[in-house]
Amino acid sequence: MIDITTNPGHSDPQGDPQRALTPASAHPSERSPQIDPRAAAAADFQAAAATFDEYRGRLDTDTMRRQEADLALFAHFLGEVQAIPPEAAPALGARLPRYPEAWANITHGLVAAFLRWQLAQGYAIGSINVRLATVRRYCGLAHGAGVVPAEALALIRTIRGYSGRQARSIDAQRQRAATPTRVGAKKAAAHVLSAAQVRALKEQPDTPQGRRDALLICLLADLGLRVGELAGLEVGAIDLARGTLTFYREKVHTRQTHQLSRDTLAAAQAYLATDAPSSGPLLRGSRKNGELWGAISVRAIRERVAILGERIGILGISPHDLRHTWATRAARGKSDPFALRDAGGWSSLAMPSRYVESSQVANERIDLEE
Repeated sequence: MIDITTNPGHSDPQGDPQRALTPASAHPSERSPQIDPRAAAAADFQAAAATFDEYRGRLDTDTMRRQEADLALFAHFLGEVQAIPPEAAPALGARLPRYPEAWANITHGLVAAFLRWQLAQGYAIGSINVRLATVRRYCGLAHGAGVVPAEALALIRTIRGYSGRQARSIDAQRQRAATPTRVGAKKAAAHVLSAAQVRALKEQPDTPQGRRDALLICLLADLGLRVGELAGLEVGAIDLARGTLTFYREKVHTRQTHQLSRDTLAAAQAYLATDAPSSGPLLRGSRKNGELWGAISVRAIRERVAILGERIGILGISPHDLRHTWATRAARGKSDPFALRDAGGWSSLAMPSRYVESSQVANERIDLEE
């Protein structure tokens, strides 16, 4: 064995082997400053919180709102199964999208049980799959923040949602068992309105509220705006002289200019002449007596479209139905898929291709050799 006390390379110049073994930092004149453990812990806490903040900062408003609703339901489920006190569910639901530490002790078993619970409650398969994706995403963020262990995250990521074939089979079983096929406001499929129904929706009374409603319907049905895009329009977005609408699309992070249809231009001229504010949000809200005030919200637009639909005998229509109708009409009119992608504010051809494919005879472009 080597005796390091006699090793020339470790000896003290003055011959004191013990001093030679003492770290340099032990000498007061050479000691490095020590990091305060409390400061280090605070920095770790802030870095963990920043993981969630940075992720949420990249989300559009609609996605953030949907994820918050997903996690509120997850917290409600945890209360239902007594994983937490039921009365604590609302507070946990508010913390899950914002604080990594709220995900402590979330396990594979709880996430898998959440999937089965939703199915038993009759939730739509699409909604179940989306909520699972939300929970898995935040579990990943919490792992990055040092809260969810790697082993737990690996198991959670093995949980899969339901495929299209499985969803159809489950809905068929629900129907045979006379149980609810879905829970929630979102429909299984969008409703495509006829040209006559769209015209009827556009025909609104010549009142402040009626002129606002006519423009609202035209922007949804003739331009295919998303409800969040519609609510976010500013007065200056419409150029009557050029007959255009210029606005920002969060989904594809770009500003677009659209040519107004004849009906939309007429509705815009009527509304802007007497009812629109001089600046700020384009579409004003309305009171029960029809008086316009403030700015209309996404929720109010949804409610208003449903009311206007009921007036012409269509129950349960939504702004998305009007966007879906716009895309379907465009596809049936043989619109180029690339043009439909750009006009609809999609980032890929996947969505517009669905409309094109569903609007044509499957073999109409097939030529057989004579």
